[in-house]
Amino acid sequence: MSNDVESKDTPAQEQVQQIPISELHPFEGHPFRVVDDEAMTRTVESISPFGVISPLLARPDPDGGYEIISGHRRCHAAQLVGLKNLPVIVREMNDDEAIIAMVDSNLQRENILPSERAWAYKMKLDAIKHQGKSASRQLGEKSWSVSQVSSGTEDSERQVHRYVRLTNLIPELMDMVDEKKIAFSPAVERSYLSREEQALLLDAMDYAQATPSLSQAQRLKKQSQEGTATLDSMCEIMNEAKKDDLAHVTFKANDLRKYFPKSYTPQQMEKTIIKLLEQWQRRRQRDQAR
Repeated sequence: MSNDVESKDTPAQEQVQQIPISELHPFEGHPFRVVDDEAMTRTVESISPFGVISPLLARPDPDGGYEIISGHRRCHAAQLVGLKNLPVIVREMNDDEAIIAMVDSNLQRENILPSERAWAYKMKLDAIKHQGKSASRQLGEKSWSVSQVSSGTEDSERQVHRYVRLTNLIPELMDMVDEKKIAFSPAVERSYLSREEQALLLDAMDYAQATPSLSQAQRLKKQSQEGTATLDSMCEIMNEAKKDDLAHVTFKANDLRKYFPKSYTPQQMEKTIIKLLEQWQRRRQRDQAR
């Protein structure tokens, strides 16, 4: 999927220029990762025959060269292919305009990590606040700015605010959100803990070999607000048995009886089911190994 919103509404006087890749550098503080994954492989394959078709958007850098606003992935793919020049629309932008354009273009990407979306919303929110101070004072700075960030996205104003909260997480916890080891809602609650308390929470999680549920995260937040959050109190909360851990699968007797002789006891039925599941698992492992 191409991130080429810069090609729309382009002023007539702007022209596509062929810029040496060596003169292009990433946007400072760019929150979107450029990694050599399957999507990058597809991008490389798409540009290999004819090069980069959709131009990048960049702005002149006072220190030399050009700062990429949109097209970081295309630029990296072009480097992998070995291209020397890229088509670029060069546009004069101040910092706030550049941040907003960078975020808007990259939010159209698929498979954006929670941390990427969180930092992108934060950057755009700060830029809008700085850019529209007079308007924000009239309408209420917080609500006006969040409304502008939410506009054009699938996220509500409340959801935008919750994503921005994630930027208060320490890197270790943010990584766990990206890796889906921590669910989004509990992560938001955890963002209200101080950085020192979050570090203690990591120790408590390691002690309990578990991550907080939403209700546990809410209790940890309350402890932080009350000034009673300690390693011992966190370990006590984290060491509680979770409902999910106590869950078990049940079957109606009538649903199972039709598969077993009438003489079978519940214990014999359970043993047979486990044996059949083990055989099924071995078959799956053999099939996957082929």
